[in-house]
Amino acid sequence: MRGSVLAHLFRGRVGGWVCFFMLAAGGEAFAAGGPEPAINAADTAWMIVATALVLFMTLPGLALFYGGLVRSKNVLSVLVQCFALAGVLTLLWVAYGYSLAFGNGGNLQAVIGGFDKAFLRGVTVASVRGTIPESLFLAFQMTFAIITPALIVGAFAERMKFAGMLLFSVLWFTFSYLPICHMAWAGDGALFADWGVLDFAGGTVVHVNAGVAGLVTCLLLGPRQGFPREPMRPHNLPFTVMGAGMLWVGWFGFNAGSELAADGIAAMALLVTHIAAATGAVVWMAIEGKAHGKASALGVATGAVAGLVAITPASGTAGPLGAIAIGAASSLAGYYFATTVKHRFRYDDSLDVFGVHGVGGVVGALLAGVFAAEALGGSGMEHASMLTQVGYQALSVVVTALWSGLVSVIAFVLANQLVGMRVRLETEQTGLDLAEHQEQAYEIV
Repeated sequence: MRGSVLAHLFRGRVGGWVCFFMLAAGGEAFAAGGPEPAINAADTAWMIVATALVLFMTLPGLALFYGGLVRSKNVLSVLVQCFALAGVLTLLWVAYGYSLAFGNGGNLQAVIGGFDKAFLRGVTVASVRGTIPESLFLAFQMTFAIITPALIVGAFAERMKFAGMLLFSVLWFTFSYLPICHMAWAGDGALFADWGVLDFAGGTVVHVNAGVAGLVTCLLLGPRQGFPREPMRPHNLPFTVMGAGMLWVGWFGFNAGSELAADGIAAMALLVTHIAAATGAVVWMAIEGKAHGKASALGVATGAVAGLVAITPASGTAGPLGAIAIGAASSLAGYYFATTVKHRFRYDDSLDVFGVHGVGGVVGALLAGVFAAEALGGSGMEHASMLTQVGYQALSVVVTALWSGLVSVIAFVLANQLVGMRVRLETEQTGLDLAEHQEQAYEIV
């Protein structure tokens, strides 16, 4: 009886007024206290997938891509380096990386965070970042921190000591990756963020940063024995093509995941990522067809990666036509640097880290300021003027290149003094697999 009376009241006028005052009071309390952060199930589900995809880019994507490009006596060394970096950098990210990259740095907020979240202090099951658990946000960003130093491995492949590689990577991660990551993605007060720089998924943070480090290390280390006189052909192109395919698929998590939500921007980021990769592959294939009469498997795979690299900073703001232009420009520039500039200046960037990632990152960062324009199909720029936007994009590239270059030189010199960087001539001739890891990939090398 009591239940039926209450139901009648709430269906009538009295109930309507009661509900109105309850909602009003609740609304005032809600406004006074501010909305509680809420986890969105769809966003969380997508970001779990995106995080797995980005880790998949390193393990096994990048490992296979690089492993196939080196000679058979060095394939395991590259695989081990990728796996070892995944382990070491995960622990560093937990210890201080996440805190320095995304924490508040106080007076140093423009360039670096603080230690308030060292060893993930305060990160619990209930912690929320935007609409996803904070644990998921830091795991997603951790996969970026893993793959960026791993990219550099390709520049000095086949001639660096394993201990030297590890020490250099730790120093470079700490003093180059973390500050650049903070400048771009730490929000208000961070240098690039305050400049309004468009770097949706890591043009400066990942590709320019790693590309410049690769160039510096290969110059300081010197060329491989026999370069460029002796042919140093990839030993297993099927590995490389499979690795490139894994990178292509994983890059959807890399770019679309950087929206940190399952929404229209993430969907468009996925679309333009695919279009840029396809364009890069076709353009590289066309260049080879014109120059040599045949398209190579390595060329198609490299062109796809060049397109993926360049669309990365623009993936959240460019439209489909912009993706075609960016993918084509990156493929053209990458081909020129990988086949002409490297040989003209005789630097041994073993697997074209600078030619593809460094140059592609610069192309993408600059063109992000062009193809974000609504008139060109983009979603809009931070600055009213395209010229102003491109100027800030260029400034972020210069800062990243100088910062990464300086840190790379210092880290190389320190690591060389402490553990040595270059393997002995005998080791290089035998191969790093046996000399550094006491294993070999094949019975007949």
